[in-house]
Parts: sequence; C-alpha cells; structure tokens
Amino acid sequence: MRLLAENLSARRGEDLIFTDISFTLGAGESLVLTGRNGSGKSTLLRVVAGLLHPETGRVTWVSESAESGMRAAEACHYLGHRNAMKAELSVFENLSFWKEFFGDVEGSKGISPGEAAETVGLGGIIHLPFGYLSAGQQRRMAFAKLLVAYRPVWILDEPTAALDVNAESMFTALINAHLSGGGIVLAATHQPLGLGNARELKMAGFAGVAEGRW
Repeated sequence: MRLLAENLSARRGEDLIFTDISFTLGAGESLVLTGRNGSGKSTLLRVVAGLLHPETGRVTWVSESAESGMRAAEACHYLGHRNAMKAELSVFENLSFWKEFFGDVEGSKGISPGEAAETVGLGGIIHLPFGYLSAGQQRRMAFAKLLVAYRPVWILDEPTAALDVNAESMFTALINAHLSGGGIVLAATHQPLGLGNARELKMAGFAGVAEGRW
C-alpha cells in the first residue's frame, strides 16, 4: 500500500502557503513535517486528510485491498489540535461514536472503546463525561480514537501537546507499533517523536513560495 501526494499547492486567502510538494509513503514509513509556525504544516496535513482542497495536485491511496475509487481520506485518521470529542458525553460514548462512524478499513479491525482506554492508561475513567477530564487526559482519549477503528494512515498535528513525559513515551510506543504493523504516519511537530527511521520535510511557508521552493 502507498500514500501518494503529487504536486500539492495550497492557499490561505489569496496567498500561496506552499507549492509543488510531492512525496510517497509506503507501509511502515513515516514523514515528519517541521518548520516555524505559519509555514503550512497544518494546512498540508489537512489537504492530505481531505479536509481542505488543494490549489493544485492530488492525494492518492493505492492498496490491493482498497475498493475501486476509494478516496485517500478514507484510509486516514486525522488527529488535529482539537480533540473532536463531545464534553457532555462520556468517554465510552465518544469512543463508541467514532468506532461506528469510521468503521474499519477492509481486512483489519479496531479494538473496543474499553480496550482503547486501557491502552492509553485511562481504563478506569471511561464512564466519566469527557469534559471532566484534565487536558492531558483528554489528549490521551483523543489518541484512543485512533485505535477503535483501524485506518492505515495516521495524520497527526502536534500529537503530544498537553502531555507529560510518561504519556509522550507511551504515544511514541503506540506510533511505532502502528508502523511496525505496516501502518503509515504523517506528523507535524515541534518536539521529537522518537521515530527512528522517519523522513523529514521542512516547510518554509511564504518565504519558500516566494523563492520558488518549499
């Protein structure tokens, strides 16, 4: 399986943020986006995830098990700055919703909400409303969302925000386990994620566009 990004460009308002970005990621591979704030890291992630339309180029998913015409976004989990959970619903209700909403990519299976909460070290509070949790606990549960429904591509925007050192280590282990199982990771971060063989793409933002590069 492969995730292909070809000649991607994107705008913010009237301004080009980046242009002519291409990369290919296969099973077990990861790409980390670096660069200053405003350089286009989050915009590129959202384009690949199918949340924003590119100005030019396309994103393609290639897999023997994929249905004909399957959009690349259907192979992706996106974890952005917001946790995408309802504060008034319990953790169990939130994770159950995402499990049903996403479903599993054909040939694979996610884990139960209870197992996902245990995996991120918070199995004992799955009955609590999400809004009762601390910022760090909420981020852990947002990560559990990636585990309840299997998708081969994880797109992560500052995934370790609001986490302590122990939680960061746990998430690095989960990301590495996903890669070891043949998954793909595309991440933007200001902090090292501990991914041994990750490639790096440094985003230059407006300055890079003006100079005809990214």
